[in-house]
Amino acid sequence: MAKKGNRVQVILECTEHKTTGLAGTSRYITTKNKKNTTERMELKKYNSILKKVTVHKEIK
Repeated sequence: MAKKGNRVQVILECTEHKTTGLAGTSRYITTKNKKNTTERMELKKYNSILKKVTVHKEIK
């Protein structure tokens, strides 16, 4: 039986990668508590295509 709670899965996508025009995307999946964090998440994560740490924002 699945747990019911406030945690939801979110997808983080690189913001700098869209402007470069390179193929592929850098995405991460993580969870957040929707009661404590109501706005969209922004984290610095490693982009393997650009080979540097960039800002990743929550999509959808």
